[in-house]
Formats: sequence, C-alpha cells, structure tokens
Amino acid sequence: MSRNSIGKNLVITSFGESHGSFIGAVVDGFPANFTVNLSAIQQQLNRRKPGQSALTTQRAEDDQIQCISGIFEGKSLGSPITFLIANKDQKPEDYQQLKDQFRPGHADLLYQQKYGHRDHRGGGRSSARITAGWVAAGALAQQWLQENHNIQITAWVNQIHHIQAETRITQATEIPSLQAIDASPVRCPDPIAAKQMETAIQQAKTDGNSLGGIIQCYITGVPMGVGEPVFGKLQAQLALYLTNINAVKGISFGEGFQSAHMKGSEHNDAWIARSQANHTTQFGTKTNHAGGIVGGIATGEPIWFQLAFKPTSSIALPQNTVNSAGETVELETTGRHDPCVLPRAVPIVESMSALALMDLILEK
Repeated sequence: MSRNSIGKNLVITSFGESHGSFIGAVVDGFPANFTVNLSAIQQQLNRRKPGQSALTTQRAEDDQIQCISGIFEGKSLGSPITFLIANKDQKPEDYQQLKDQFRPGHADLLYQQKYGHRDHRGGGRSSARITAGWVAAGALAQQWLQENHNIQITAWVNQIHHIQAETRITQATEIPSLQAIDASPVRCPDPIAAKQMETAIQQAKTDGNSLGGIIQCYITGVPMGVGEPVFGKLQAQLALYLTNINAVKGISFGEGFQSAHMKGSEHNDAWIARSQANHTTQFGTKTNHAGGIVGGIATGEPIWFQLAFKPTSSIALPQNTVNSAGETVELETTGRHDPCVLPRAVPIVESMSALALMDLILEK
C-alpha cells in the first residue's frame, strides 16, 4: 500500500506518474463559496514548470491546469476539487535502460524491492514531476489564507553550493518581493549572488554534474495560537509537509542549528506588549530567534525556516550501480534533468507551507 494523501481537515490526494498521461491532485475539505482565481494558480505552476531557462530541464511541458470538479461559476462547491495536468512531452524511450538498472541516489531499487513492480520511466511515481499537482493545490490554499487571514508566504533561493546570498531578514518589511525573487532564473533576490549561482549551475550542467542548496521561507500573518503544544506542534506539522518534497534533506526553524552556538540570554525572544489604536493590547516578541514558533505555537511574529536540498541525483557522469540480476554495471544517465532543483522548488515550498497551515487553521 502506498500513501498518497496528506492532511486531516484539508486532504490532498496526489496521483499520476512522470511519463503517464496525466498528473494532478484532488483537494477534499476546501470550504464552499470561495472565489477561486485559476490564473493565480496557473502563475504558480508556471514558476514550477520545466523548460523555464537554460538552467532547468528542457522537458517541454506547459503545465496548463484543468479543473474538472469542485468549482462552478468561479466558486468552490465544497465538494472535491480535482486538478488535472497533462504530460505532453513524454520520452519514455530515454529511460528504457533503467528497467533493469538502478540509479544511485534514486528510489528505483527501493520501489522494486518494496512493491515488486514499478514504473521505470523517469522514476514514475517517485519523480518530482508529480509535485505540479501539489503546487496547484497549494496555490489554492495560498489564496484562501491570504483572503481570510492576510497570510503571505514568500520563499527564495538563499544558497547554491557554496554561494550564499546576503538576505539576513530582521523584520517583515525586509522580505524580498516576488519581482525581486523572480528577476533571476535562480530565484535569488541578491543580484550579485544570483549571477554567481547561475554560473555555478551552468558549469555543473556542462560537467554533467549537479548542485544542491538552501531555500529560505518567511510566512507573515499567522495568528498567535496556531499549533498544538504537544504532538501537533506547528513546526512539526510544517516539517511533515515540507520534508515530503523530493530532495529535501534538512529543515531548521529560526536560528536552527545556529542556536546550538548561542546562550539562552542570546536566543530568548523577550515578550513585548503593543498598544493598539482601539485601546487593546497586542503581544509579540522583541526579536525572533525562535522563528515565530515557541512551544509549538505561533507567536504572531513571522515564521521563518530554511530547507536544505541535496544535489540532483540524475547526473550525466558515469556511475557504478547494480542491475536486477545483482551484477555491478556502469550507468550513464540519459534524459532531461535539472542540474539544480532549487529554482523550481521555490513554489513547491510555498505551496506545501500553505497546505500545512490551512489544514491547521481549519482545525482551529
């Protein structure tokens, strides 16, 4: 049995394979009578789709979204919403050699051992191609979060290999704009670092190799109190969704691993009270080393975290592996692959964050 759904109140079921006819997602539990902007969903899919630049896979998919249920006259019905995306540029012949050979860094061998049968075409179900459906569902959730709670989710590439951007954010007003992020094909708002990242990715591609890096994400507008203090911690729920993204190998909230180098007097965020115009008091923190989450509950300050992505496993360099007969063979991976997944992963991070938050807020 394979688990293909996530969520308790907002359930997302993913379907399709990399080189099957269609991929997509079913969204169940989405509230009725919400005006849906399909163009905004398409915009997020465009940020994820292949072939955007010379730095990404050249698979030519337009990823045009079809909504085949759950929306009528531009509004949600409260019934399951089904998003369908056609796979138009299939080249299964590129993967024929993988029917009996198992790629290093991939789940090919594990799928074969676990299920006894697999789709070897581009990884089938394990391919990041299927995340297009997640982005469609997440883009819908982003609309609902923004409309109902003014929650904004912004992610960008902060590091590729050894190249790190100068984007230390201390307050919400410093979060880069979508225009600044998308100005570069690597989706890094630091123009100097972005150019260096482009060069590094292009060189890795020329060398037949790949690079990993770090995506940073800031979420504003999450009200104080979201999250449960024991087994439903906000950071745990976000991590559940985010670490299901292909190639993610690590996550840190706030200062993360840097907090191990700090003293309590340095890391603790002092509580403060802010008087409002209507004579009420709003609480917050003076600093935000905790990343907007304390005791598993949102503080009302911006939530910020970093995700580490491994280098793309599909590389053109010869690698030793084994075949289905248990023999050692040399494999040169063919087909179309990203030399670095991070630029296209930015909207996936935003979408999975939105799905986790909406599920929690619907519970609350």
